[in-house]
Amino acid sequence: MSAEFALFFWPAATIAAYLACRAAYRRRAAWYLSPLLTAPVLLIALAVGLHASYGDYLAGSHVLMAMVGPLTVAFALPIYDQRAVIRRNWLALSVGVGVGSLIAIGSGYGLARLLDFAPELRQSLLPRSVTMPFAMNVSGHVGGIPELTAVFVMITGIAGAAMGDVLLKLLPLRSAMARGALFGMGAHGAGVAKAREVGAEEGSVAGLVMIMAGLANVALGPLIIHLFA
Repeated sequence: MSAEFALFFWPAATIAAYLACRAAYRRRAAWYLSPLLTAPVLLIALAVGLHASYGDYLAGSHVLMAMVGPLTVAFALPIYDQRAVIRRNWLALSVGVGVGSLIAIGSGYGLARLLDFAPELRQSLLPRSVTMPFAMNVSGHVGGIPELTAVFVMITGIAGAAMGDVLLKLLPLRSAMARGALFGMGAHGAGVAKAREVGAEEGSVAGLVMIMAGLANVALGPLIIHLFA
């Protein structure tokens, strides 16, 4: 496969795989059909069939990777749209995001120490609990591997969304704010999608918490991660 053709083929294949998997998920909203899980499986199968390496895929799809930066900036728009919610609940949101971020980084650090990860792997794991554009940004600044961080983020999101319904039954979360924050902090993007299935307000709060956690981790995450590391 020529480099010129790869520049078209891999971005198109990635988008097509995501759209196909999202359509399947909408027909049956089971956690194991999440596009975050099934789309990479399809792409891996395609790469194996074409005898392409991960380097070949990355070289062809760098246009999509370049969009991560603008996407991060675009997260400011939902924050602006939800400014009234932030004004009303700023203390609860701030405390929840702060404590949730510390627990997420601390649990990642504990897991990395338990498994005796190398420093580079440990730095890649620690920012796993924020949405992918923010996590990859933090990982790159603290000596991690952004692409590996993206995998950890995906696993965290799928696991969090799958466990979300169980936690809602076990925990006495009666308000839409609490239920939405559970998904937004615990499972970022996948959690927002799941929260929207629970209710519109829950989805809105989950998206807000996800973005606030991402911004907080970009601003303070490298300092906190260096302290843990």
